[in-house]
Amino acid sequence: MRKKITIVGAGNVGATAAQEIARLDYADVLLVDIKEGLPQGKALDINSAGPVLGYEPNLVGANGYEQSEGSDILVVTAGVPRTGDMSRDDLVTTNEGIVSTVTREAIERSPDAILIVVSNPLDAMCHVAKDVAGWPRERVFGMAGVLDTARFRTFISWETGASAKDVQALVLGGHGDQMVPIVSATTVGGVPLRKLVSAERIEALVERTRKGGGECVQLLGTSAWYAPGAAVAQMVHAIALDQKRVLPCTAYLDGEYGIEGLYMGVPVKLGAGGIEEIVELDLSEQEKGELARSADAVREVVGVLAGSR
Repeated sequence: MRKKITIVGAGNVGATAAQEIARLDYADVLLVDIKEGLPQGKALDINSAGPVLGYEPNLVGANGYEQSEGSDILVVTAGVPRTGDMSRDDLVTTNEGIVSTVTREAIERSPDAILIVVSNPLDAMCHVAKDVAGWPRERVFGMAGVLDTARFRTFISWETGASAKDVQALVLGGHGDQMVPIVSATTVGGVPLRKLVSAERIEALVERTRKGGGECVQLLGTSAWYAPGAAVAQMVHAIALDQKRVLPCTAYLDGEYGIEGLYMGVPVKLGAGGIEEIVELDLSEQEKGELARSADAVREVVGVLAGSR
């Protein structure tokens, strides 16, 4: 039986994720957006690419949630992007309202689904979704680490001249400037990165990774969507196909890594049950300190939610 995936938000990220999921041809996809014509038009376009790319047209656009009933996976990308005149607190409170509303609508019709949050600020929006859903942490988590790690791997590939497929890396922590690329666990073809690249150049790669999203915004004038959409799809594949992939995701920590009651990016095993295991790495003292500082930064953002209630 084909899986059923609902993606809330038919913007660039949501639509890209929808096509990447459709291309593996194992699921029916519903694309939901409040803007009339937008999800329907994008669904029509993606379906029309099916005969060329080799998948069956099984994607529908809608302005409501009626057709989402019984979804296996819900993906929330809805929200407004931050503009130049918007403070971080403004973004948090604005998207809190949006994510709360769409989460409530989606879970009402799919009470047994797994919920993936993509809306920014990601870490805080995961808390919003979990509070609204009331579901266990295994079924509510966020996409960030897969994207950040992909950027890190890309930059390492360019630096070393090696295939990105042979670069193994992890980026943990909050989805912001204090994310933590784990250099101690980074290899190229099994060779530790520190044996291939100087400390100075590694620091430059780490810094570019932390600013990767902002670099895209500067160039495009808007947020990226190809890599984020592909990252969402990889997580959906891992769950829907029970792949047991170990991927960095934004998970609710309950003592792991010494962090209590906070959504943070950590490696997890993703399968049919959602987060089936949180993997604890043996981090260096420097990395532990960086992760703790990242947690402090996330708590500060999440604190804006508490203050608005």
